[in-house]
Amino acid sequence: MSMHENGTAVSEARAPEREEARPPEREEDRSPRPAEARTVPREERPSVHAAGPTPGQVRHLTRLLASEIGLTFRRPRNLAMLGVLAVVPVLVGVAVRVASDGDAGGSIIGQIAGNGLMLTFAAFAVMMPIVLPLTVSVVAGDAIAGEAAQGTLRYLLVAPVGRTRLLLVKYANVVVFCLAACALVALSALAAGLVLFPVGPVTLLSGTTIPAADALLRVGVVVLYTAAGMAALGAVALAISTLTEAPIGAVAASVVLVVVSQVLTAIPQVAVVRPVLLTSWWGEFDGALRAPVAFDQMGQGLLAFAAYVLVFGSLAWSRFTSKDITA
Repeated sequence: MSMHENGTAVSEARAPEREEARPPEREEDRSPRPAEARTVPREERPSVHAAGPTPGQVRHLTRLLASEIGLTFRRPRNLAMLGVLAVVPVLVGVAVRVASDGDAGGSIIGQIAGNGLMLTFAAFAVMMPIVLPLTVSVVAGDAIAGEAAQGTLRYLLVAPVGRTRLLLVKYANVVVFCLAACALVALSALAAGLVLFPVGPVTLLSGTTIPAADALLRVGVVVLYTAAGMAALGAVALAISTLTEAPIGAVAASVVLVVVSQVLTAIPQVAVVRPVLLTSWWGEFDGALRAPVAFDQMGQGLLAFAAYVLVFGSLAWSRFTSKDITA
């Protein structure tokens, strides 16, 4: 036997001895490694987004949205603003009641004394320029920046919803608030109009008289249209809210944009920019006060609102999904 064959035989004979001499594995050695130390091959990772949200995720999103809505309507600041929205139509009605002896005709304000239902349309005409936008800007501007300022945003992101779905929940909460605010204005104005003025057939701006029941349907159209306009502003304020961690800055920037837009709308020399200004479409709710209803101009306004939601919603998504959350 050669020396090489002899060495090979000795090595093979000692291999079992080394296996027997190896100390047994400890219990902690057999335990799985921590999650951060393990790697899962890409092809073995489960695809969560491919199959869409699971029922558990849908329930979680529903609970999260309900929690957001409840928190929004429990905050004293928001309740105070809703109280102002409810009081302003009453003040307008009382002022018209005290100052007018009859139907002044012509404008919406002038017709309040002759028919209490017109107070609803007058309330929206008075509150659309600043009161409603300010209220919506406070809620939407605080949606992301407020959470970051309080240090609760990163805890929300721990929940298994993802940033995109969390942003959608935040915006859905803003839309619900816009609808509730506009409905509150309408209900307050209707109640004040019934108490302070006679109610009957309504004479529209086009001169046509319609029954009171039809006028109530048109009030619903105005509420939905106005809520859509405020939801578009909510998308703008939400996008600004993702750019800062100071909620007062997001609110102030949103209000400044509204004021500047309204100033530009009032200047004839820059009339060319009116179609791209959000505020220039808010007043188109008066299409519901014409016979037939001016669905064409209101439809254009809804398209403008949708464009604002798409553009600023995309901006908010791009910023929120890529920013570092430090608070």
